Amino acid sequence: MTINEMSIGQQASWTKTVTETDVYMFAGITGDLNPAHVNQVASEKTMFKGRIAHGMLGAGFISAVLGMYLPGPGTIYMGQELKFTAPVRIGDTITATGTVAELNLEKNIAKIETVCTNQDGKVVIKGMATVMPPKA
Repeated sequence: MTINEMSIGQQASWTKTVTETDVYMFAGITGDLNPAHVNQVASEKTMFKGRIAHGMLGAGFISAVLGMYLPGPGTIYMGQELKFTAPVRIGDTITATGTVAELNLEKNIAKIETVCTNQDGKVVIKGMATVMPPKA
């Protein structure tokens, strides 16, 4: 959708359950083999007491919302502020939601509040995205 089709408060969401395969594939693609993600024995000695998914794996779900739903295909992702507020564990079902917060029609730039929650409704990631919606 174009910026003219967007409105303040408009929302879109995408949901995915994080699998062990997701974590290993993300580790392999990015090279982030931190034991907190890929080593059960080592991860049990951390403050999380077990393996957690990469923060950026969860943050990637925001990209699905922006690129596929709000504004959608053709969107240019210009920036993202993130806060990781709780761990994402293998088996968690994460819902990424984008809410239109600001629209600059003149510059064709939208600010979208981004929040990822787990299956219990706990916020695991929050932030603000800056995007350029596609032109008409």
